[in-house]
Amino acid sequence: MDEFWRWAGEHWWLGFVAFGVVSSAVGGISKSLDRAAKRRHERRLETLRLKTQLKAAEIQARGIGSIAPTPVPQKAAQPASVPSNELLERLFAEHDEITARWLDYELDVAKLIAFPAMSDGRQPLTAAFLRAKKTADALRPASADSKVTEQRVTEYLDAVGNYAVAFEVAERDARRLRDSSFSPDERKRLDRAQHMLKVALDESATRAERQVAYKRVRDELEGLLLLSDEAVQVLEKKVAGELSAGPAAAEAEETAAQAAAEATAAQASSETTPGSIPEPRTEPERMPLRRDDPPA
Repeated sequence: MDEFWRWAGEHWWLGFVAFGVVSSAVGGISKSLDRAAKRRHERRLETLRLKTQLKAAEIQARGIGSIAPTPVPQKAAQPASVPSNELLERLFAEHDEITARWLDYELDVAKLIAFPAMSDGRQPLTAAFLRAKKTADALRPASADSKVTEQRVTEYLDAVGNYAVAFEVAERDARRLRDSSFSPDERKRLDRAQHMLKVALDESATRAERQVAYKRVRDELEGLLLLSDEAVQVLEKKVAGELSAGPAAAEAEETAAQAAAEATAAQASSETTPGSIPEPRTEPERMPLRRDDPPA
């Protein structure tokens, strides 16, 4: 114990060095936490700003900024014709456009591999988009000629606006994240799946190569991405189309095989035609074996 205190007395200055190191580490951690909190705050503000801008642009584009639900008691709200069928038709068109853009990610395996967060319900922004989609689908009238109240039209208008905003925000986040939420080994599997998918859809590849590539794609994505049944059907149709290569390619393959067979047959026939029968080779004369004369 005395030796320790003697050493401490001789090296007392090391305490200042240790204090400086600890202070720097604590300061670095504090700054990192502050930066992360600042990024989260900026991200939240950006989301709110985008939502406000897109909603204002949609309302202005539709020309219905002055439309508001009439404060009528609930009992007096009777089904009435929509003031303008054109309004519902525009909402339907926008609703269908957003859904088509989402299905482009959901059914295209290449995009699903490149931007997996777009179909991952565990991502907060993707989950918010899916909730907005469910609400918009539920409030959508059967047709533009349906008898609905103005309140219902207003609710559907807000639902489509929220649906559009939620998709834009989720798409931006998915393109920003890409595959960063996966481990390095999982990212390598996604890269291999993307490469194998290109081979499976490549017309210049052989049938065997495309078949093997398709199986490799399914194996690499197993446990990483959940492909919907519709996405699997679309992929199988694409690969099946490449494997069959269409009637023209199949006819070309058959023609090539037939030509090869005819060429082989022609070569065999040319060797046995009368005009080309080779003359038999003459055997070299052999000297008769000498036999000793029998004894007298």
